[in-house]
Amino acid sequence: MKHGKKYIEAAKLIDRAVQYEPTDAVALVKKAATAKFDETVEVHIRTGCDGRHAEQQVRGAVVLPNGTGKTVRVLVFAKGDKVAEAEAAGADYVGGDELIPKIQNDGWLDFDVVVATPDMMGVVGRLGKVLGPKGLMPNPKAGTVTMDVAKAIKDIKAGKIEYRLDKANIIHCPVGKISFSDQQLVENFDALMGAILKARPSALKGQYIRSVTLASTMGPGVKVSTAKLA
Repeated sequence: MKHGKKYIEAAKLIDRAVQYEPTDAVALVKKAATAKFDETVEVHIRTGCDGRHAEQQVRGAVVLPNGTGKTVRVLVFAKGDKVAEAEAAGADYVGGDELIPKIQNDGWLDFDVVVATPDMMGVVGRLGKVLGPKGLMPNPKAGTVTMDVAKAIKDIKAGKIEYRLDKANIIHCPVGKISFSDQQLVENFDALMGAILKARPSALKGQYIRSVTLASTMGPGVKVSTAKLA
């Protein structure tokens, strides 16, 4: 992959042989971010899990103390009293069966998170082929299948993010924007890592966290020390 001049210059700031403490890693990521937009800061965590085994799956959600810096659009599948509850809590879209053709046939995907009450999962299940590959399927582990739609919406709007293993057993998550202060990014990073460490599968033998890398959208990666993340 070819990189531009700015990336190459930024990469010179980072010693690839070093694993930095989180505070130093955040400072370097910010220094190396040269794009003209407010880049997202992302964490990439390589695990020792084998996601092909159900008992080694890692999935959950955490509310970042300083949010993500992104406006999140929430779609809620609900009926009865829960429709008004979702609207009052600030859901961007609320509906039921009538949304199925809009999503399935018209390709409408103007939302970032889907929440559903348990009694609506039969309806939402019909959208599995569309929502599943995009990681938008509501899930009880992530707190997006719930009767307490107001709390779910509040948490999501406040900066709740989901984490899960990808096919290569790596977890990718945003922890804020370059415009955040160093302290805000470190606090978000610590909250995410704390949640992921707690989610260690009991069936896993051997090393859980293999490597942790911080990077901005367009910037080079910075390795973070895993010494305290045993």
